[in-house]
Amino acid sequence: MPNWTNRTPSTSRRCSVVEVRVRPKISTVLAVGGVGSAVGAALASLGVATYFARRVVTPEHEKKDDTEIRAVDDGDGPRTITLVAAPHTLSPGRYGLWLERGAGHARVGEVISSDLAPRRAHDRTVVRELIGVDDGLLEPGPARWNSYYYCGDPHSAVGLDFDNVEVPAEIGDLPAWQVPPRSAQDRPGQWAICVHGRSAKREETIRALPLLHDLGYTTLVPMYRNDIGAPRSVDGRYNLGLSEWRDVEAAIAYAVSQGAKTVTLVGWSMGGAIVLQTLDRSDYARYVDKVVLDCPVIDWGVVLTHNADLNKIPRAASMLGKLLMGRKATRHLVGVAEPLDIAVTNWVARADELSHPILLMHSRTDDVVPYGPSEQLAEKRPDLITLDLWDGPMHCREWNTDAERWERTVREFLS
Repeated sequence: MPNWTNRTPSTSRRCSVVEVRVRPKISTVLAVGGVGSAVGAALASLGVATYFARRVVTPEHEKKDDTEIRAVDDGDGPRTITLVAAPHTLSPGRYGLWLERGAGHARVGEVISSDLAPRRAHDRTVVRELIGVDDGLLEPGPARWNSYYYCGDPHSAVGLDFDNVEVPAEIGDLPAWQVPPRSAQDRPGQWAICVHGRSAKREETIRALPLLHDLGYTTLVPMYRNDIGAPRSVDGRYNLGLSEWRDVEAAIAYAVSQGAKTVTLVGWSMGGAIVLQTLDRSDYARYVDKVVLDCPVIDWGVVLTHNADLNKIPRAASMLGKLLMGRKATRHLVGVAEPLDIAVTNWVARADELSHPILLMHSRTDDVVPYGPSEQLAEKRPDLITLDLWDGPMHCREWNTDAERWERTVREFLS
């Protein structure tokens, strides 16, 4: 603190100068310091919350390589590929590998062997079956794991004929694949619409197309706003299903215009959240007869908390991030044009509002979307929901680990 000097104006005689030292109380200093620390902590928490919320709603179109190929054995014997061991490369089932930053693609099968003895994680390896190379050059180096297994389009991936069509929507024309049924006489007027998940591509849905084709459905696989190749929304952000449902509504309207009498909706992950909002908000929901959901987001609040915990983000910052999304005054910090009310995405709380039969498949070991809300929703609405819980698969990888079971379950539900 500065030294203050008390001076009396000079008269005929000189006055002595009295120096007064003002010493603040220790409690005052601590209080001021405490306020400063609190302000700093609040600003830090706001920064973390803003970063977290923006990450949730920002499309991730550029994804980094997450897998390293150590060796490829493409000789006369069984073809194999050796990878650095990691939870995803050790997972049972069939998967894909994006090569050369997405320019190429290969498909791998079950684990043949693994060496997890080395102390350094980078030296641990896993050998898997090499099923095939779809495009590009397969050689040692970086790659990116593809949980879809397939790549390309319905014809190049699974040999199904299809048409590229455009679905008129409020945001603009949405590119879509339209796959005809095996026989037009099997299910006349019955369509299926497949909705992929957050930052995913339409290839995520290809695994379901042969089954739907075989069952006699005409299947539509549309893009939705902010996909690569689809119209961009005003804010360029995901709205967690609270705006994307309009694109699914547009897809249903297109199907009806082409002769659909009923529509089955099939959604993965955030695609499930979009489907549920469509059922709630769209006038076209009356055309929906059944719903199939794979690892769906039943409650965004739970998903956001779970992912904040995984990323070691404090619970207070996670809660603040949800508030920032939902307040009109703070939505600009997150980058969304309209507030996102997380509460309306809680279908456990809104279970009584559902009215469509739903097949709900979820893995207890889902590392992205916890299965708890799916189980709770099924307990609340056993009259509508058929629950199929799995053990072992990671997020949306039930089909990868046991395609026969996945297809049998869906077939029985739709039949």
